[in-house]
Amino acid sequence: MTDPSERLFLFGPGYAARALARIWSGEVAASYRSETGLATVKEAGFRAISVDDPEGLKRATTGAHLVISAAPDAAGCPAWRALADFADAAASVTYLSTTGVYGDLGGGWAMEWSPVDPTSTRGERRVQAEQTWQAVSKRVRLVRLPGIYGPGRSAFDRLEAGTARRIVKPGQVFSRVHVDDIASGILALIEAQAFGVFNLCDDLAAPPQDVIACAAELIGAAPPPEIAFDDADLSAMAQSFYSECKRVSNARLKAATGWRPLYPTYREGLRAIRSRTR
Repeated sequence: MTDPSERLFLFGPGYAARALARIWSGEVAASYRSETGLATVKEAGFRAISVDDPEGLKRATTGAHLVISAAPDAAGCPAWRALADFADAAASVTYLSTTGVYGDLGGGWAMEWSPVDPTSTRGERRVQAEQTWQAVSKRVRLVRLPGIYGPGRSAFDRLEAGTARRIVKPGQVFSRVHVDDIASGILALIEAQAFGVFNLCDDLAAPPQDVIACAAELIGAAPPPEIAFDDADLSAMAQSFYSECKRVSNARLKAATGWRPLYPTYREGLRAIRSRTR
């Protein structure tokens, strides 16, 4: 088992990465690329390393557990551009990817051995980034995440902002995961020294309109009216999400680590968020 007091380095200290840092018992360092980013890193209590400081990055990542959450751009993975020369000296590399790499499965199951078939530019870039990191060493794990929710990023926030919509597309389901379960799942993989590809999600793929209805019920509000998908006038970005329908399996992660989600469905996750905000 990995000693949890070992060092952690976050390249791109985003929402999920910060959740992992909160349960990490050792030192945490994180990258930044702007003054705003530096302030965010310092506010979180992490040791700050500029992406433009290769020597600092080398010292911070050598022997540390590297977790990459920065999204790829048109030029590829920014973490690879900054760390390629010495990333193989990390204790392990965890690349946070997306289940979007599977594309549309018509409601079928996405397993780690399912062929990747992205339907968007975002998905294609993720596949390229995954392949880049798989070539680094054998101590690399790809963690594919579905829709992420948690405090400050849930159906409650959309209801409060008045932007929640119950869009109904027959047969449409999405998998999702609470941010705290992402953190515990990654920690379980690191402690078990498990490498390869892992889906990290909850146990229930569900229609998105059901999630909105559940959140409305929990706050005692009337749910927004249902809107047929064809009448929703969605943006191109939103339409791309609805173009993919699949159920994501977390069985491999469970078998490799013994991990179980604290919030096996959106219902438990929403109740927990609601209890924190009362």
